[in-house]
Amino acid sequence: MLEKLFKLQANNTNTKTELLAGITTFLTMAYIVVVNPIILSDAGVPFEHVFMATIIATVVGTLWMAVFANYPIAVAPGMGLNAYFAYSVVGANDQIGYEAAFGAVFVSGVLFVILSLTPFREKLIEAIPSNLKYGITAGIGLFIAFIGLRMSGLIVAHPENLVALGDLQSPQVLLTLIGLGITIIFMAMNVNSALFLGMVITGIIAFFTGHLSFEDGFTSAPPNPEWFIFGSPLEAFIDVFQYGLYAVVFSFLLVTIFDTTGTMIGVAEQAGLMKGNKMPRVRQALLADSVAKTVGSIFGTSPTSAYIESSSGVAAGGRTGLTTITVAVLFILAIFFGPAVSAVSGLPAITSPVLIIVGSLMLGSVSQIKWQEFDEAFPAFLVILSMPLTSSIATGIAFGFISHPLIKCVKGKGKTVHPLVYVFAVLFLFQLIYLPH
Repeated sequence: MLEKLFKLQANNTNTKTELLAGITTFLTMAYIVVVNPIILSDAGVPFEHVFMATIIATVVGTLWMAVFANYPIAVAPGMGLNAYFAYSVVGANDQIGYEAAFGAVFVSGVLFVILSLTPFREKLIEAIPSNLKYGITAGIGLFIAFIGLRMSGLIVAHPENLVALGDLQSPQVLLTLIGLGITIIFMAMNVNSALFLGMVITGIIAFFTGHLSFEDGFTSAPPNPEWFIFGSPLEAFIDVFQYGLYAVVFSFLLVTIFDTTGTMIGVAEQAGLMKGNKMPRVRQALLADSVAKTVGSIFGTSPTSAYIESSSGVAAGGRTGLTTITVAVLFILAIFFGPAVSAVSGLPAITSPVLIIVGSLMLGSVSQIKWQEFDEAFPAFLVILSMPLTSSIATGIAFGFISHPLIKCVKGKGKTVHPLVYVFAVLFLFQLIYLPH
């Protein structure tokens, strides 16, 4: 049955590999069930509501991706978008409560679904120049590695140099280095499930050295979810017009389109699932995020996105929707094991080594960029450089979309640029200058 549904042999994988890949992806992104409620609680949203909404949105989007698209790409509320929601939309305007802001997320989600049902997003993926796609994959690799370095304390903030080396004698950093060393050894020896085994062994070491504890127990009763936190679909549209939330809806729409599109391209390239310049079953894959975003807003969470941590599962061998089925099931279980999930995901030393190693694997796409052609290489370079430095996939893509047609026009090659690239170059320029991002 699993073979028929997920085509395991055709994708050169098996059930065991897919299950372990799903566990790996889950462990690297499980922090979202704790971090997302903490961030949105600053906007006044009750923690327990966001906890349930985060899991519901993640399960809906990830299951859709698994069943209809058969991709190993998980979907969950996006980091960065939750901060924009909490601090720029709600926190910066006393007249807008979180209910109206969730209504704006719902409206952008509905528009997102409509766009995903049209050929528009498929055409967009085909329109992105190949060198930018390779740059997106590499940029996400650097971004995810930087997240791992920052979370673990190996890299810390510095007032003059922006970043600096962390305290190598701190227990957190030492545990991360031990976990990184163990995982690297497994990878170098071509051990199956090296990433997963690295996390397990690091977790065991953390437990016996007192860095991982389960003081709050392992299980807890799940809170009751709240439906239509913004009132009703009609009220959501009315609030957008009443409070003039057009820029908010546009920002949510534009950023999520390119966050998800960029992540899907990067992970699909890493997994070898791209067919030339096209992504098979792309409409079903794109619908996963748009549906999750709409459903998530109904229960009370910020916009969703395809998760770059999915690349950890791909690196562990995940190639089909069975990986994401596993992720979805584990998130469902997380409803009942909130304290245990919180304890494990709250220890970056367990997951940071995986993110660092996966980042190195994704950087391999730079070899396919035409570095000898400046008009092809420089936009890709901007994408690669700006993603980790701005902590935004969409911003990195924006720099690529703006610079690519500009350089092509200067070189007299403007006609070779797809019209959609020109359209989004203008939209991105407008968003970067006039809208919060």
